[in-house]
Parts: sequence; C-alpha cells; structure tokens
Amino acid sequence: MTDSEICAAKSRGRPKTFNREAAIDKALELFWRHGYEATSLSDLVEATGAKAPTLYAEFTNKQGMFRAVLERYNEKFGEQRKAALACPERSVAEGIEHYFRATAVCFTDGKKPSGCFFICTSTALSADATEVAEMLHEQSLSQENHLKAFLLARQKTGELDAETDINALSAWLGCILQGMSVRARAGTTRAELDSIIDTLMLQWPVLSRLGCHTARHASDKES
Repeated sequence: MTDSEICAAKSRGRPKTFNREAAIDKALELFWRHGYEATSLSDLVEATGAKAPTLYAEFTNKQGMFRAVLERYNEKFGEQRKAALACPERSVAEGIEHYFRATAVCFTDGKKPSGCFFICTSTALSADATEVAEMLHEQSLSQENHLKAFLLARQKTGELDAETDINALSAWLGCILQGMSVRARAGTTRAELDSIIDTLMLQWPVLSRLGCHTARHASDKES
C-alpha cells in the first residue's frame, strides 16, 4: 500500500468533527418550517448530518436541542428586532414603525421560513410538550414586555399620554404582530404587511394620546 493510500484509509476512519453551530442553524430552519411536533429526531439527524448518539450527547433530547435553537433564534433575529426600538433619536411613533417594518422584513425575506418562529413552532403542541409550550410562552411574553418597556420609558418622557394603558397597548401591538405572522405564513407579501403597518400608524396618534381603553370608549360614544 502506498503512502497516499494509507493516508486515505486513515482519513476515512476518522469521525467527522461535529459542528454545533451549523447543526443548530439547520435545526432552527427545520423547527421553523414544520413546527416542534412535526419535527422528529430522524428529521434532525438527516438535516444536521450528525448521528443520533451525537445529538443526544450534545443536547440530551429533542427538547434540549429546541432550547438551543430558541437561543440561536434570539441571537440571530430577536436582537435585531429589539435594536429597532433602541434608537433614542427616534420618536415613539418612529420607533414603533421601525420595529414593525423590521418585523415585516423578517417575516417575508424569503431566505428562511415565513412568519414568527415562536408562533410557527407552537402550532399543535401535544399535552406532553408542556416544557416546550412554557418556553415559547416565555419568549412571547418577553417580546411583549420589550415593547412595554419601550412604551413605559417614552410615557415617562411625555411622548405618550399619562392616561395611556401601556399594558393594553402592548398586548394589542402583540396581537398585530401575531396576525402579521399568520398572514406571512399563508403567503402574504411584505407589501401587504406594510399596508397593515400603514393602518397601524394612522391609528397611532389616537392610541398614543388617549390609550386603548379611553379610545375604545370614545369610539363607542361617537357611534
């Protein structure tokens, strides 16, 4: 056997190095596209190119891998959307609009599955997936709380009416985001999501001046 043949034989015998980050990225897209329940361990093995024992050693189980995927999603996309609110030079209205426009881009960019990862993966969870459901619920609350913190900070500076119900406004904005995700998942384009945001911003002066609760009652009186 020649030296080159010996080297080739040794190379074939060596186990492939496990690339954890690449595996998580592939699992992220798989969970995002098909949901948590519909993604099996065999699907993850095929997508990542790793053997099941390797995945178990690295993540313990499917839930452990999903937890790592959640962290990866926040790192890649969650922080990007949060940064849209972080510019103090923008007014509260500009901050909200920038946040929603950035979200619309994220939901429809075509480079990854459409819609919100949290909403897509929470579809049809079984009764046995309580830990996953709790993880997703915590992430959804975190998104809403980030909006709430932004609005509370701007209320303190006087940009929002002191009577504005920040809790209700944050919850309402969260519902708009969920609706955008559902529509993006169904094939809605970015332009169509932008039209929803246009409507939101037309309503914003009333929402920011009166607050959700007061605005609702004012509308009832006018009708």
